[in-house]
Amino acid sequence: MTNLLIEPVEKLIEAFNRLPGIGPKTAQRLTYHLLRAPDAEARALASALVAVREEVVFCDRCFNISDRPLCPICRDPGRDQARLCVVEEPLDVLALERTGVFRGLYHVLHGAISPIDGVGPDRLHIAELFARVDEAALATPFVEVILATNPTLEGEATAMYLDERLAGKVGSVTRIARGIPVGGDLEYADEVTLIRALQGRRALGERPA
Repeated sequence: MTNLLIEPVEKLIEAFNRLPGIGPKTAQRLTYHLLRAPDAEARALASALVAVREEVVFCDRCFNISDRPLCPICRDPGRDQARLCVVEEPLDVLALERTGVFRGLYHVLHGAISPIDGVGPDRLHIAELFARVDEAALATPFVEVILATNPTLEGEATAMYLDERLAGKVGSVTRIARGIPVGGDLEYADEVTLIRALQGRRALGERPA
């Protein structure tokens, strides 16, 4: 069968298809959208991609995305230096910051422990987390480390691993609560979610810490 795709188009489709969450059909639609789009739109996308690679780095301390050696959160003296929230990805930091509730510091692991995928603690920024905890102990020890990894098998395994190794080094190690989401129905919830919801129940007048 004759290949109807010229090389530049085929390469762009393949590049889009390698992105997470984008299948072959979506990759084709994105490619043909750019072919029909104004020249300025395509060049703006190309420029943004280059800028991300050249101007964006990971924070030397917490490994969140940044444009300097330290990210805006690590540079902010107004943040609570005694509380540290551990997350899997930079997008998790954005999600938590949108709530406006947590005012402490973060540490981004860039993944979760997954033996089946060959991802062990050495593949994540876990050693750097332990180093931060030890360094803080010499000046301002963390009174709390919040494990905010995802409620998946990998996230749970990572949280358990960190809990075991942080015990006794910080004031307390806590895990974010899990349960039925607002607007959700019990009949559609999985068993693990229901178990966590029951385990995390509290009196109606009780307020979370």
